[in-house]
Amino acid sequence: MVNTSTLIGVVLLARHGDRSSTVYQNYSTYNSVQGYLTPFGASQEYELGQFLRNTYLNPQSSSYVQGINTDVVDVDQLYIRADAGGGDVILDSAYALMQGLYPPTPESTITLANGQVVTSPLGGYQYVPVESLEDWQAPALTSWMECNYFQSHLSRLNSGVVFKDLTVTSAPFLQAVTPYLNGMNNSFLNMWNIYDYLNVQYTHNKSFYDTFPQTLMEQARYFANLHEQNVFTDSVPSGVGQIAIRTLWPEIFWSLGNMTLSNNTVKLALTEVDYKPFISLFNVTNATVTDPDISGIADYASVVALELSQNTQGQYNVAMKFRNGTNDDEFRTLKMWGSDSVTLESLKNKLFTTAINSTVNWCFSCNQTVLRGCSVYNYSNDPFLNPTSATGY
Repeated sequence: MVNTSTLIGVVLLARHGDRSSTVYQNYSTYNSVQGYLTPFGASQEYELGQFLRNTYLNPQSSSYVQGINTDVVDVDQLYIRADAGGGDVILDSAYALMQGLYPPTPESTITLANGQVVTSPLGGYQYVPVESLEDWQAPALTSWMECNYFQSHLSRLNSGVVFKDLTVTSAPFLQAVTPYLNGMNNSFLNMWNIYDYLNVQYTHNKSFYDTFPQTLMEQARYFANLHEQNVFTDSVPSGVGQIAIRTLWPEIFWSLGNMTLSNNTVKLALTEVDYKPFISLFNVTNATVTDPDISGIADYASVVALELSQNTQGQYNVAMKFRNGTNDDEFRTLKMWGSDSVTLESLKNKLFTTAINSTVNWCFSCNQTVLRGCSVYNYSNDPFLNPTSATGY
């Protein structure tokens, strides 16, 4: 079989796997701490890694990334990073995914000077470096936390007409589900926590699974999707409601751009995240216009792929694909602004100005002058954060 793939690289966003505990998110701030990856979640991520391996590392695949090592990992060809704040669910998900992408192989060997051949432990286990990023180091992967403008966005939503209408619509469900909430706040504003609690119990608690009506579980997901879709979108791509993807764009653009260079070695870049960037990404690219069913919360072990290819005229194009958790067998191609693919230049032109590309830019974009490293910057000349500086402008 002659491989006809024109892919020269791929940038991936992957959601973590199943976790062991409910993660409470304050609905006024969305501050939270991660939970811990379960064996089920690790299995989901490992399966995702196998899927990505078969898609991008298989020379017989139509989506094979040209020149990438297929069996023994070349760590210079990969760039992997993950949010390491709080619990371990996201960071450990990245490690589990890598086990599926590059499984143990007897070819993972080294020959010593004396001629002895040594295979790495566990049948040739391959150690793929993952860059971990704590939330106090940089806001890139948790950009909504401690963001004052995002909290103002939440306040407007929580008191606005959309959530008031949804409060009325969801009232029968919330009344029906109250006996199962173990005293949890049953207001619509708390919808994410309600859904997350029910989902964790439905997955891990046998007695709960046996007694909780499946129809209520479906309604919980439905209303949680509506809630989160409003929280992590905005009317314009540069709106603070889109902040979950805006701080990821710089890395995405950098990776895609570098993949076009002749001296570039990275062929696959992956960032392990939670569900929030998926919502914002699909909104700013208008993907939900043609595929409204992708709105809301992506399943555990979901993945978005931004595939970079080059046509015969030398033009670089980007296609966006999505696999919604391990229940999906294949990728589906999502339309960006109505097209199956866009040029890399067009993608940058549409969204580059919305990107938040540094901590100081995040501080200004969030009206944050104290937390997450913002206190080191001088705001005295900024007319918005320090209005008295505008005198004489």
